[in-house]
Amino acid sequence: MFGRRKGPSTLLILNVYGRPDRGIVTTVARMPELILPTTRLHAEFLECHQEWGPGLHEDGFGLGPGDDVHSPEGFAAWVHERTRLTHPAGAPCPDEPHGSPRWLVEHGRVLGGFALRHRFDPLRGHIGYGVRPSARRRGLAAWALGEMLGEARAALGVDRVLLVCAVDNVASARTIERNGGVFDDIQDTELGSIRRYWIDLVPTA
Repeated sequence: MFGRRKGPSTLLILNVYGRPDRGIVTTVARMPELILPTTRLHAEFLECHQEWGPGLHEDGFGLGPGDDVHSPEGFAAWVHERTRLTHPAGAPCPDEPHGSPRWLVEHGRVLGGFALRHRFDPLRGHIGYGVRPSARRRGLAAWALGEMLGEARAALGVDRVLLVCAVDNVASARTIERNGGVFDDIQDTELGSIRRYWIDLVPTA
């Protein structure tokens, strides 16, 4: 079953001597995590989503035009729909289209969304993602995408995955390239012009 995935470093509790001490105030650096969507973070999710502004965006949450995420009841129904078909990596996939949705969370704040699609989508690729504007330029997207690539290797059993981004989304293109993305082409689609990248999934030793 999917567990929480910690961010780039481990938890650090240090004083000036490199060890905890009663007489010295310690500092705690809590790392970001990838978690399953949860109704416990309703307010935090809305804060994150609203930072993009009105309408639908490349935020990795998988919202549709008719989804109600503002009312508690609507949000609970949406979270249930997003998570009801999740299953352990390597288990047989249900017949319905589904994915592995994850939220990027730090200090109780929702920073973005990531989703591994279990059925190949040539328009959207295998993995969709987005990080809220105020949390960008910290390497969070590159780290979380790397974690999702590991999950793709375990869950899908494929040799490579397709990643796409809007042709003018330079930051997303760089994130993909940092994770080994090899540029394929630019295509005009119903979603607009997109850049397509392939990433080889190298088995871990």
